[in-house]
Amino acid sequence: MPTYLLGRLVSLVLSLIAASIVIFLVIEVVPGDPAQFMLGLNATPAAVATLRETLGLDGPLVERYFTWVLGLLQGDFGLSYTYKVPVSGLIAERIWISIPLAIYALVLSTLIAFPVGILAAVRRNSATDVSIMGLTQIGVAVPNFWFAMLLVLLFAVTLRWFSAGGFAGWQDPLMALKSLTLPAIALALPQASILARVMRSSLLDTLGEDYIRSARAKGLSQGQTLWRHALRNAMIPVLTIIGLQFSFLMAGAIIIENVFFLPGLGRLVFQGITSRDLIVVKSVVMLLVFAVIVVTFFVDVTYALVDPRLRRATR
Repeated sequence: MPTYLLGRLVSLVLSLIAASIVIFLVIEVVPGDPAQFMLGLNATPAAVATLRETLGLDGPLVERYFTWVLGLLQGDFGLSYTYKVPVSGLIAERIWISIPLAIYALVLSTLIAFPVGILAAVRRNSATDVSIMGLTQIGVAVPNFWFAMLLVLLFAVTLRWFSAGGFAGWQDPLMALKSLTLPAIALALPQASILARVMRSSLLDTLGEDYIRSARAKGLSQGQTLWRHALRNAMIPVLTIIGLQFSFLMAGAIIIENVFFLPGLGRLVFQGITSRDLIVVKSVVMLLVFAVIVVTFFVDVTYALVDPRLRRATR
């Protein structure tokens, strides 16, 4: 186990370094000068040059990269060009919308996927199984932003059960959750479809094992065999997918947050791109990548704790 853990830690550090380099270079090659954008088209070259020097945009590329990375390691995300406030403050305000939204969507997708996947596995090759697999295929194929717009048309415009967008704030938790419900459903649909298919596949593989047939031969009913033996062993790959889905929901909500005008991290990234606020974009994207890599690391460690075969293979 120590060898496996050390290997995963090395992989985590290397992944973070590679991600930081890619993010920095991609943001740097985006066309448009932030200083020119902030001063307008009528700004003189001298004024643009002065502002670039003030923002630290005229230094060597390598120096700017290491300055940015060292700032991240110290918790200093820099100063926003547009808002003139520390980026860490903007992140602290927005993250309390993005994290609850991701958790809400993950809970909904799990509550939908588990019974659906189990039902499809138990009714294998039946009309129920075929119907469920067809619906999950549609769920995977349908873009979540298109589904989000359908939800707005139905529940906000037609039925008026929910607002079309915005966030009510956490002063009233019930209203806040109501504001996040439609976005969470839009995010949860494709994830529930994926999770249901993984649940069905994993459970079918487990039901075909010899110890399941032995349990049935000893007199256990299909339901007892399913709940006592098959389901717990089938959960290992499913739990892995759930962990990876949370990191995806954190990093993949940019479009949904803009559809519903939620002031989360995704919308902050979008606003930073449109206003050429490079320091905001770099810092928030790096934070989201960090969350994805760290969650993946903990999923791998949990997987090794649950499945001793992985630890033996590492040794």
